[in-house]
Amino acid sequence: MTAARKLNLISVEDYLAGELVSPIKHEYVGGVVYAMAGAINRHNRIATNVLGTVHARLRGRPCQPFNSDTKVRVRLPHQTRFYYPDAMVVCRPNPDDDSFQDEPVVIVEVLSRSTRRIDEGEKKDAYLTIPSLHVYALVEQEVPAVVAHRRTDHGFVREVYEGLDAVLPLAEIDIELPLAEAYETVDFYPEPEEDE
Repeated sequence: MTAARKLNLISVEDYLAGELVSPIKHEYVGGVVYAMAGAINRHNRIATNVLGTVHARLRGRPCQPFNSDTKVRVRLPHQTRFYYPDAMVVCRPNPDDDSFQDEPVVIVEVLSRSTRRIDEGEKKDAYLTIPSLHVYALVEQEVPAVVAHRRTDHGFVREVYEGLDAVLPLAEIDIELPLAEAYETVDFYPEPEEDE
């Protein structure tokens, strides 16, 4: 029988300081740091389209969109996590010298084969604990479709919006996100198979 290997956990303070000088981004889960992989152009185009559309519609309003360089802090009962969502909207932003946000109203993740399990599982479970969050939107890459988890008086409900004519309503921030704009200039074809 072998002894379990002890993990050297990193403090929140050390993680945040390290991220400010790191050439790559890392997510933080209860003291463990995970390097983030890059994304394909289709993923980045969709994320940019979503952010651009939301930004244009929120111009002059109190809520602000943030891109994937801004972390969201999730405070769970027994640990703190930091994730980099593809986009988020915050109506009560943290101070400008912070590198993260605490009170997102909308979080958007663009799904890929390599991130789907975490985005639909670990991250969803964590994000839905954020008191300010009203919508967690999962945007597909291979087809024009969005799955939104929306807060109601009875908990979060799952909504599906499919096709380029569909519109994701975001009444919580008084805008709509047309899928045609989210997928502008995106060619749909299956992702290449990953090498095993």
